[in-house]
Amino acid sequence: MDKSWMHSDRRSKAYEFGVEAFLNFSVENLLTTTHIRCPCVKCVNLKMFGVGIIRDHLYFNGVDQSYKNWTFHGEPWEATTNASRNVEEDDGHSRYSFVSEEIDMDDNDFGDFGSDPYEFANVIGDGDQPVYPGCRKYTKLSALVKLYNLKAKHGMSDVCFTELLILQGDLLPEGNTIPTSMYEAKKTLCALGLSYEKMHACPNDCILYRKEYEDSTNCPSCGISRWKEGKDSILKEGVPAKVVWYFPPIPRFKRMFQSHETAKSLTWHAARKSIDGQMSHPADSPSWKLLDDKWPEFGNEPRNLRLALSSDGFNPHSSLSSRYSC
Repeated sequence: MDKSWMHSDRRSKAYEFGVEAFLNFSVENLLTTTHIRCPCVKCVNLKMFGVGIIRDHLYFNGVDQSYKNWTFHGEPWEATTNASRNVEEDDGHSRYSFVSEEIDMDDNDFGDFGSDPYEFANVIGDGDQPVYPGCRKYTKLSALVKLYNLKAKHGMSDVCFTELLILQGDLLPEGNTIPTSMYEAKKTLCALGLSYEKMHACPNDCILYRKEYEDSTNCPSCGISRWKEGKDSILKEGVPAKVVWYFPPIPRFKRMFQSHETAKSLTWHAARKSIDGQMSHPADSPSWKLLDDKWPEFGNEPRNLRLALSSDGFNPHSSLSSRYSC
């Protein structure tokens, strides 16, 4: 498909025809007109909108010209050398195992890493680049992940994080690979992020405005308006009173199973050697065995994850007063 329009003047007919061709291409491939990733220079495929809003963004903000392979919009992934490599190191450890240990993403910075697993592997190729020539301790990706972890942990603003990146770049030797802005960091890390959905909700937690309630303006249960009320008691139409963040689990499961080491841990319960009289895993519990008896089809597949049984007592980020962690 012709993509020369991406480099044309936004006031030109070539750009106008290109935008329409792109939107038609996206709708035909994604079979939706309301949940399409916006490739403008501000959204950089991190946010989803309807066709009309994306058209406006492409005219007002311009298109991200680095988005050459439209994988988010139905174009087949072009495998590269980095993408086709095995994602394991020679020593058997996952090349991106440090990601799961270090990353602590903000709630609204990143989108899905794409439907093709090679896209994630390709981004992890940045892990091969030293953060500066001769550095053996940190790669570009590991350094960026650690810095972003600090941002998330201490609630650092985007402006502050950009200034920190600039300072780091000045402090490190010439030729370093540290990005110089939050925008560049997002583009590097977006493949590490995972998908989420924002859903409007009733302020009283009665319903979510989705499916049959998607176009409703008032809660059918309690009658309260969907929109936020301003200080002048006037409803701000289009501004939701409450938003729920939903993190789909399946993309996260796919990510976990992409790592050889993590996948081995997730299925360890099926390959382990049981020690009589000792509980070494939740699989030794009566609840686990009851689930196997009630749903043998589910239990016979070792890759199935039993979240409720495995996460009992889990203490995320050690933020709770209890030190116990299953």
